[in-house]
Amino acid sequence: MNQETIGLIAGTLTTASFVPQVLKIWKTRSARDLSWGMAAVFCVGVSLWLVYGVLIGAPSIIIANAITFVLSLAICVMKYRFDKQDIGDPR
Repeated sequence: MNQETIGLIAGTLTTASFVPQVLKIWKTRSARDLSWGMAAVFCVGVSLWLVYGVLIGAPSIIIANAITFVLSLAICVMKYRFDKQDIGDPR
């Protein structure tokens, strides 16, 4: 197994780990327990990995981090929308 194959497998697994979170937030319409700090730092980190992948021309890094960035951005958008709806909700 070559390095790029290992990178693609690793990227697939780490990226796929975000799908259940995105689905749960969408289904429950709540991201209340998610930290804005973690989400923001993660988005910046993933975007830097994406830039790094582009700079070194590594498809496994580019693909995995582009998809992960979209998923993490979706989480941030849903958190913003659903947190706004929760204002005044005494949960």
